[in-house]
Parts: sequence; structure tokens; C-alpha cells
Amino acid sequence: MTATSPVAPPGATASGTAPRRGTSSPGGARRKRKLLGANPLGLLFSAPYLAFVLLVFAYPLVFAVWMSFQDYFFAAPGAVVDRPFVGLDNYARVLQDPAVWQAFGNVGVFLIINVPLTVVLSLLLASALNRIVHARVFFRVAYYVPYVTASVAIVGVWLFLFSGGGLVNNLLGPLAPTPSWLINSQLAMPSIALFVTWKQLGFYILLYLAALQNVPKELYESASTDGAGAVRSFFSVTIPSVRPATVLVLLLSTITGANLFTEPYLLTGGGGPNGASASPVLLMYQRGIQQGNPDVAAAIGVILVVLVLIIAFLQRKFAGGDES
Repeated sequence: MTATSPVAPPGATASGTAPRRGTSSPGGARRKRKLLGANPLGLLFSAPYLAFVLLVFAYPLVFAVWMSFQDYFFAAPGAVVDRPFVGLDNYARVLQDPAVWQAFGNVGVFLIINVPLTVVLSLLLASALNRIVHARVFFRVAYYVPYVTASVAIVGVWLFLFSGGGLVNNLLGPLAPTPSWLINSQLAMPSIALFVTWKQLGFYILLYLAALQNVPKELYESASTDGAGAVRSFFSVTIPSVRPATVLVLLLSTITGANLFTEPYLLTGGGGPNGASASPVLLMYQRGIQQGNPDVAAAIGVILVVLVLIIAFLQRKFAGGDES
């Protein structure tokens, strides 16, 4: 006779023992790990910043897009008013406004001057500061001070330098431009671009300094062994090694330049002369706050965001951001 094996109770495992209560199956654990990540505690620490991004950036952007398709206007708190859907009417008004085209052209001039200067000067100065042995901290702080100083205070110094009777014109004498720098329709935006480049240079120098710390010294030693001098090593070793930082500097300087507002507002009295230094963000303030057309201002902002995204995509594609 053969003995019959006992029938395992329902829910028993292959070993014949039932799983303990309160324990999750391996499939459920994998799904939980996939949802929360390898370290769920990281979500807890990043939650405040995520909430900040959603409240300060994501929600206003979505609301601006919605506003740009409405006949939106400001009303008293608690008032119930009709804000009908108008489709692309606000965008049509924006694209037919010569001041809008002028503002986008102005910020294009600004970016053409500011972005290349920022990348070249910050990389060169960071490379020089990285080689300095004595007074290294002093020079690094000296370049960073303008970035952390309030724009209003620095604007006062800049106005003193570049006004009609300022120090720069006195030094140039008969070579000084007429009208002066900040009231000249041809020189107002280039002057602002130079000012912003100088003011923000310290931040980008720090980015490059951080990148240069990660460049292996063996690369420079190998280049020196092959007979490369300082200039050849800079182009063959330094520039390729800091390419990720260069992509970051390109993106940040482009985004910062596209959001230009404080400098033309303070230096040229609100975008003068005759709108020659007006930026899209300054125009949004004028249309939305001063003139009470927030729907038109929102349409300008949406167009600006789309253009910045396109420029950022092209920069990442052609500067090697995807590979880095």
C-alpha cells in the first residue's frame, strides 16, 4: 500500500507553511519599491521643495496658459464676473502689437551679447582663479560680491558711471557717444547686457570652478608630456572636460536673460528710449499691471516660455547636453 500525502491547507507555501499575517508578497514589495524608489525617505525630504515648485511655478504657469485664452480682467475679491473664452484672440493682439516684436527683438540682442560673453569670460576667469595659489579666496569673493549685492545699489553706481556727465564719458572725452549710453536707442540694450554680464559673472565662475575641480590632473600631465602648452591644454583638456558645466551655463544664462526685468526698469526708466530697451517681461508688467490687461500679458508670457524651451532644446542638442 502507498501512503497518500496530506493536502496542504489553502494559502500554504511550497514548504507547507502558511505565510505570516502582515507580510507583503514579493510582487507587492517590488511594486512599492518601483513607486517610492529605492530610498522612500528621499521623497519625504524632497516633498517641501516639490510643493514649492508646484505652488510657485507649476500652478502659475498653468493658470497663465488658461488666462491667455480668456477675456480675463481683474475684479474685486469675491466678485463673480464672467470671463468668456476667446480662443486665440489674445495671441492675435500680441502678434499684431509692434511693441511686442520690438521687445522680443531687444531680448534677442541682449542674449546674443550676454550669453557668449558669460560663457567665455566665466570659463577664462574660472581657469585663472583655479591656478591662483595666493589670495585665492579674496579673488573668488571679489567676483561673487556683485552677484549677491542688491541690483538697486549697483544700478546707482552704473548710472554714475554711464550717465551723460559720468565717469566713463569724462574719460572718453570727444569719443563719448551722443546721446549717452543709457538714453541712446542703439546702445541702451548692449549697455544693459554688459551690466548683467558683469553682475552675474561670479555665479557662473563658481559653476566652472566646481567643474574644474573634477578634471583629473593626469590629463594635463599627459598633454604636457605630448608637448602641449597652456593654450593647447585649455582647448584640448579644459573645454571638453567642463562641457556639462558649459551646457548648464548656457541654459541658466538664457533663462535669466529671457526674464530680464529689473535692469531695464531701473537703468532706462522702464524700457526707454522709446522702447529700445524694453523686454517681454517688462512689457508683461506694463500690459498686465499698469494697463489692466492680464490676458494679453499672459499670452506674451506663454510665447516667451515656448521660445525659451525651443532655444534650450537647441542648446542641449548642439552643445552636447544629451551626451553629457
